[in-house]
Amino acid sequence: MPGELWWKTGTVYQVYPRSFQDANGDGVGDLKGITARLDYLAWLGVDAVWLSPVCRSPMADYGYDVSDYCDIDPLFGTLADFDRFVAEAHRHRLKVIMDFVPNHSSVEHPWFRESRSSRDNPKRDWYIWRDPKPDGSPPNNWVSNFGGPAWTRDPATGQFYYHAFLKEQPDLNWRNPEVRRAMLDVLRFWLDRGVDGFRVDVIWHLIKDEALRDNPPNPDYVPGDAAINSLTPLYSADQPEVMDVIAEMRAVLDGYDERVLIGEIYLPLERLMAYYGVDLSGAHLPFNFQLIQTRWHAETIAALVAEYEAALPPGGWPNWVLGNHDQPRIAARVGAPQGRVAAVLLLTLRGTPTLYYGDEIGLAQVPIPPERARDPWERNEPGRGRDPARTPMQWEASPGAGFSAAEPWLPLDPRAATCNVETLRDDPGSILTLYRRLLALRREHTALSLGAYRAVSVEDDVLVYEREHDGEVLRMLLNFGHAACTVPLPAENGWRVLLSSSGSRIGERPRDGHLALAGDEALVLLREPLAPPTATLDPS
Repeated sequence: MPGELWWKTGTVYQVYPRSFQDANGDGVGDLKGITARLDYLAWLGVDAVWLSPVCRSPMADYGYDVSDYCDIDPLFGTLADFDRFVAEAHRHRLKVIMDFVPNHSSVEHPWFRESRSSRDNPKRDWYIWRDPKPDGSPPNNWVSNFGGPAWTRDPATGQFYYHAFLKEQPDLNWRNPEVRRAMLDVLRFWLDRGVDGFRVDVIWHLIKDEALRDNPPNPDYVPGDAAINSLTPLYSADQPEVMDVIAEMRAVLDGYDERVLIGEIYLPLERLMAYYGVDLSGAHLPFNFQLIQTRWHAETIAALVAEYEAALPPGGWPNWVLGNHDQPRIAARVGAPQGRVAAVLLLTLRGTPTLYYGDEIGLAQVPIPPERARDPWERNEPGRGRDPARTPMQWEASPGAGFSAAEPWLPLDPRAATCNVETLRDDPGSILTLYRRLLALRREHTALSLGAYRAVSVEDDVLVYEREHDGEVLRMLLNFGHAACTVPLPAENGWRVLLSSSGSRIGERPRDGHLALAGDEALVLLREPLAPPTATLDPS
């Protein structure tokens, strides 16, 4: 909308580049492939494309181990390919958000090679090195997010280096001013190439306790949980000084027009809000993962939304996420019928929504045979791998689903013959049509993009809320249950159905103050003035 910031009114669409479109026939997606599919994203109705990492990388963690922050990995193409992608995205009126991975580099990054070469190398302090304990064990008890110790001993110098994730991903020392300057220059490099914003990976990890104290045991840990949950990360993340770092990043972006800073933050709500920064000087959008982590139940969701809205700092803009490359697909978590309800929820709550590629065609968790597993977390802790949520996008009912002429790097969904864009795009009752209609409604009705949120009721399995802007009122009715029910409507108003998650009922006008709601159905209603009663002639 004119005068409004695009990242407030728009919808973000996350692309996992390895899995979106393969243009060169090697079974892996690439930048030319993504560029070729921009027509689809414009047709769908999203406003921004967020790319998971495409920088040069040995791919120990599939791009989250960067060996050159200012170059494109040959697997995805070249800098020229990236520039063409940005230009074409902008031609399609799509913004470009890039993944920025500042917490750790690759062991193959020139900075780390210098750092590990000797204890007195000028870049030694660019990473976190410590002597072993007297018994030769690691400096503290910190655990890697991917299982196992978070410290690896370097035989050449006898010290340990810290890595919050894989040993191939050494953590940078963000307490070092030279590191900060170098990484802020990376932001400028991409901003100067036209990037419209960044999603900052594990932003809450950037600063560690200066004394590197042991983390305390987690009293809620249950054997069988991921190893990272065995300790409370009191000292390994979310340190007060991280806010200064984020403010410095924000200041760089504020030197350019309408750029957005998004932070990946898995923290409790009260800590999440701190990342908006003092006087909103932090991340524009600290990612809100509450819908991913909560129980799928009407009362629980209603309480979550109320708590989140109440916790926002004055002027803080909300955002909502249903899925991403690290989490099980929404259709797998709640089932296909409720996946439609989830789509309505995501795209009608107040704030900026982020869609994960493939959710709009109903992709679920794809079974991955052990011999085809790629995720390093799966190798370290079997059963926790993220591959099932990273499988190729399905475009058509062909052997490669239109993704690649070669064997895809991960298996396709067994339902690919019917679960694909070509099959679903002209079906008025498909989930793809539902997503497209919802995105169109957000553009047509300012109440959905900018309007206030008002809770109306939550009873049994049905959540009801409204969005209002400049006198326009839309009411959402979401049935989180499988049984049909009847929902009362205010008798003083008229209502018209704008959208049903089932694909039918559009234009329906309930007349008796009640509305039937099918199981697993969500409706969007528009409030309309009641027509005045028709005058009758006096027979006398």
